[in-house]
Parts: sequence; structure tokens; C-alpha cells
Amino acid sequence: MTTRVLIVDDQEMVREALRAVIDRRDEFTVVGDAADGEQAVAMAFDLRPDVVVMDVRMPGMTGVEATRRILTHWSRPEPPPRILVLTTFDLDEYVHAALRAGACGFLLKNSPPDQLAHALRVVADGEAMLAPSVTHRLIGAFTALPAGLVPGTPRPHAGRDRITDALTARELQVLVLVARGRSNLQIADDLGLTQANVKSRVNRILTRLGLDNRVQAAVLAHEAGLLPADPPGGPHR
Repeated sequence: MTTRVLIVDDQEMVREALRAVIDRRDEFTVVGDAADGEQAVAMAFDLRPDVVVMDVRMPGMTGVEATRRILTHWSRPEPPPRILVLTTFDLDEYVHAALRAGACGFLLKNSPPDQLAHALRVVADGEAMLAPSVTHRLIGAFTALPAGLVPGTPRPHAGRDRITDALTARELQVLVLVARGRSNLQIADDLGLTQANVKSRVNRILTRLGLDNRVQAAVLAHEAGLLPADPPGGPHR
């Protein structure tokens, strides 16, 4: 099975370049490309891709609003596509808003082809494309995100008690490691579990807390004060 990809960017040259990079790899198939947010929403519902590579800044409907509409109004029996945000600016307010709206991660437009392929694999597998080095900056920036940038999309929030009541002790451990930016493989190594077991636990955490993805889980854990002080030797990297 190949990963089906929809490309969204208002610049034709960028779309063509992305298609050339993605199509040359047998594991991916580009099923379409859209020039704006409105077209992206329609094509996502029609083509049902596994991953949408979404330009965040576009005239008319932005990638933020397109992300929100795709994930909010998805009514197909299969899961909605994973959204990978493309941006020229590292961690600007539009990237924050897109991640808050449910995007699984972001990638700079000048990233090399191998990094794009890696990002597609990561988000297609249900993980977040967020380097641990930016996790703390990202979470901090969420708290200052202007209200109304993502209309109708509430910030995920729950008190510590509700989270601890909803999750088992092991799931709380997994949630904290997700919030620290650890991958499924790293969490498995940390806790002596298999990757499949970690992936299953992450999915249960998202379901029980009513979240869309690992990014929102990380935000929730930070906002609820679940992260202990960094362990001796500094945070995981």
C-alpha cells in the first residue's frame, strides 16, 4: 500500500517541485494538487488522501482554515487525512494555529527531499512531525496564540484531575513522554514496551481525552502541569 498525498500550495512552481520529489518514491502517490484552501477542502473530501501537504499562508482561505474544515467536517468512515503544514517561517503564528486546528506537524519549505519523505512517513504513521528541540518553544507560543485566529476551534483543555481519572498510570507515563517530544520508538525503549503497544496506548489516550493528535496531547499535558522537572542531565533529546 502506498501513501496517498494531496499537495496544497498557491504557487504552481512549488506544487510541481513537491510532486516531482514525492512521485519519484514508490512508497508515495500524489493523488492531486490544489491551489488554495477552498479547493484543498473539496479535493480532500473527494480524493480521501492519507496525507495533505498544506501550505499555511495562502490568499483567500488559509491553510489554517482549510485544516480546520477538513478535520471538523470529515464524515467518511475512514480516518481523516493527516495534515503536514508547509511554511517558510519557523514557528510563526499561522503554524501554531494550524497545529492547534489539528495538523500533525510542520516542515519548512526549504527542507531537503529526504526530510520531506521522512515527514510524510512520520505523519502517515500517526506520529507528530515535531523535533524535540522546538517542543518547548511551541507549547509556550500556544499560550500566546491570538484568540479567533482559528474561529470555532477551542483550545484542548482539561484539568489534571480529569486527565488522571481518564488514563491509567502507564498511559500517563506515555502522555508525559509524548509531551516531551519522544517518538513511539523512543517511548518503547524508555518504558520497556513494544512500538505496537505504545502506538495502541497513544491512540487510547487521544480517544479518552477527545483529542485529534499528539500535538494536542502535548499541549494538554503542558497546560495541565503534568510534566515533572527535567530529569538529571537535562530533557530528552
